[in-house]
Amino acid sequence: MSLYQTVKIGSLELDGNLFVAPLAGYTNRSFRSLCVEQGANFSFTELISAEALYRNPGMYGLGDGSDGAETATAASLVRRAENETRYAVQLFAGNAEAIYKAALALAPLKPDAVDINAGCPVPKVVKNGAGSALMKDPELMGKVVEAAVRASREALGEVPVTIKMRSGWDFNTINYAQCARIAVEAGAAMVSLHSRTRSQGYSGKSDWTHLADLASRVTVPVTGSGDLYAPEDAQRMLRETGCAAVMFARGVMGNPFVFRATRSLLDTGAWEPVAPAERMRVAFRHLELLAADIGERTACLEMRKQFCAYIKGTAGAAAVREQVVRAQTIEDYRKILEM
Repeated sequence: MSLYQTVKIGSLELDGNLFVAPLAGYTNRSFRSLCVEQGANFSFTELISAEALYRNPGMYGLGDGSDGAETATAASLVRRAENETRYAVQLFAGNAEAIYKAALALAPLKPDAVDINAGCPVPKVVKNGAGSALMKDPELMGKVVEAAVRASREALGEVPVTIKMRSGWDFNTINYAQCARIAVEAGAAMVSLHSRTRSQGYSGKSDWTHLADLASRVTVPVTGSGDLYAPEDAQRMLRETGCAAVMFARGVMGNPFVFRATRSLLDTGAWEPVAPAERMRVAFRHLELLAADIGERTACLEMRKQFCAYIKGTAGAAAVREQVVRAQTIEDYRKILEM
């Protein structure tokens, strides 16, 4: 039996189990669109501040409000890509009321799910009690999930609410099992686990035994994240942990091709690397899609780090990277990369 399988998340049925993680600074709709083209079955927006969204929905292109480059950029984070048939908007907040109001404000977007961020480790998020700080207060986490479920029922057509968390705050407080149980009891239809602690950040190794343990404990699908960089990593995670799906995060930076390769490996036992020419073609398509969303100047600034990711590991990458980080127009990129 192939490890590539369908996944049912509450009322939502997905054709496969290869997901795009919510990735700050990367998973705007342009990049998610490329991931879908390459075979991703489900995608998540980068984390969106619930407070900012409900207080100023116009900034995100929801109703009346701001316009201009700033709004275009914010709207590109939450809007569905044209080819994105299944996507979730991820929210973060340290209080249930903000999550409730923000989820209500998502109604015009018609997301297929609302995801709660209980895993982000960065100080500016956790200092407000959001992200992985929620794991220090499992009762509050349950209230946050309940609030999202209530908003989904009232305004979103009862789309599933999901949650992404870490193994715990630190090695002395590994409480993913307790937090997942409370989240599921509150109505979460899927739990995604990045099996590192908050104190680890993105260092060290993720502990996949936590994934296997959690998958054996809860009645909803468990999605695994952490140290997924190559198709073989996804294959091993699915095989060793019994999780329902895998969620590529840092492994998808500059590499939307990982979904096509992973699907091939799971189905046939082999995969082919992407030719450099195709890699560059997709990188420029990414730039053009982003420019159409947020304007050429802003897109070219945003794409500096993206192009650095696309060319990583290729011959002469260091020299090209020095030029790319100064590119200001699409033509600049073409001259640098001779496209």
